[in-house]
Amino acid sequence: MKEIKAVLQPQMLGKVMAALHALPHFPGATVVDVTGHGRGRGSGGHYEATIDSIYPKRKTRVEILCGDDVCDELVAMIQKAAHTGNPGDGLVWVTEAARVVRIRTGQEGDEAV
Repeated sequence: MKEIKAVLQPQMLGKVMAALHALPHFPGATVVDVTGHGRGRGSGGHYEATIDSIYPKRKTRVEILCGDDVCDELVAMIQKAAHTGNPGDGLVWVTEAARVVRIRTGQEGDEAV
């Protein structure tokens, strides 16, 4: 069982969710509005404190629990749909989900998602 988290530009959420819903085995997602910033490097690779660099930017985090067998496809779909080629496109990371339990039914693991 894997947990996928992706931080992306808010305006890319619709495109990402449409791409994910097109997959036959999309298990669903949680979407959270967040703020943050990347490395904070300006022109030439050094930090430049400007009004745009000291305040966190609005971002959107998408969280997905999925089986190991579909994880790579979901990550690839998120990356493809969220890509603009501009700085700030975001990140996707995957961690192990040690235990998942569906509250309503008590199902665990892959059956829970």
